[in-house]
Amino acid sequence: MPEHEHEHDLGHEHDPGHEHDHGHEHEHCRGHEHGDGRWHGHGQEQSHGAPLRVLTVRALSGISGDILLAGLARMLELDSAAVNARARLVMPELDGAVCLHPHSVNAIAGWQAGISLPRQHAHRTLEDVLAIIDACGASPSAKALASKVFTLLAQAESEVHGLPKEEVRFHEVGALDSILDTVLNCMLFDELKPDVFTASPLPLADGAIACAHGILPSPAPAVLRLLAGIPVAPFQGEGETVTPTGAALLKGLGASFGPWPAMTVERCAIAYGTRIFPNAPNGAIFALGSAERG
Repeated sequence: MPEHEHEHDLGHEHDPGHEHDHGHEHEHCRGHEHGDGRWHGHGQEQSHGAPLRVLTVRALSGISGDILLAGLARMLELDSAAVNARARLVMPELDGAVCLHPHSVNAIAGWQAGISLPRQHAHRTLEDVLAIIDACGASPSAKALASKVFTLLAQAESEVHGLPKEEVRFHEVGALDSILDTVLNCMLFDELKPDVFTASPLPLADGAIACAHGILPSPAPAVLRLLAGIPVAPFQGEGETVTPTGAALLKGLGASFGPWPAMTVERCAIAYGTRIFPNAPNGAIFALGSAERG
């Protein structure tokens, strides 16, 4: 059986002593945008001399689908209503399934995102998931990205369990909330259309992860497969910092990994999972800006 997805391990561990809710986000890095939340003047359709649009994610305490969703939504300056409007393009029967809200950790304001759908026990194959993606109302380019992400997940699971990827049956990552999470991330990334997408080396910690297969070492086996070719760095906390979905999204969206890119920052935000690591930096910094073409 394929590995149990750990996306919600980052999403349901609270430490009330380390977080304080505030009603706003300190987003001082602002640029110029139109009322639909889309950025203009940096797209790939611009002339050869136009600035590059640059997106970077600095994953201080790790990365998950929820963290990416919050950060990408804020780069587009979307609220819950706008994200839910996009969610209905994926699954028209949904209403208010996505929550995007301000959240603070150690009095530092940021954002969280979550998807609330009834839990399922369906174990979908890659073919099942790709059919759901193909039938949804996302753009063809966003569908292609989402299909690539799930194919990467299936390949990683196939290596873990010694099965052809077509025979892999997804556990939680195949549930509708995880499918929606992945497709929404791909939709928002497709709206941003960055010319350059970079991320920090991914922080990894030792420890244990509880899942359907028992107690696994951190990083989880599927994450280890997805980390091939990705630089990593030690993390002060313990336990899961990178989920399979988070790693597959970064890889599927074509991130390069390294230090901060040379850029003029125009918009920034901090995105949090709800797992708090004591005595360690928490959250991921998202920054959108421009850079001169070389």
